[in-house]
Amino acid sequence: MGPIWPSYYGDCSAVLFMIDAANPTQISSSCIQLLSLLSAEQLASVSVLILFNKIDLPCCMSLVEMKSLFRMQDIVSCASQPITMVETSARDGTGLPDVLQWLQATLRDPS
Repeated sequence: MGPIWPSYYGDCSAVLFMIDAANPTQISSSCIQLLSLLSAEQLASVSVLILFNKIDLPCCMSLVEMKSLFRMQDIVSCASQPITMVETSARDGTGLPDVLQWLQATLRDPS
């Protein structure tokens, strides 16, 4: 789906980017997609929430491992967008309150 994402960038108020923390074989592909998204001119000022999902699985990578593999410190320091990261589990709801709080704060109408 990544190749069609740019057609939706103009209408974005925020970006949620989900990464499968239990699938290390997809890390490089996910990183390329994330960097592509962050370098898009239309998204230069849009807040980004990165969700490290499937943390409930025994085979998932730790947050430290994922941040290291993605070189998140470098990405965050070079990105023009504010970036937030949250560990989640869609299965058991871990992290969901943080995601909802981020959405509420990010999408709050300033008027």
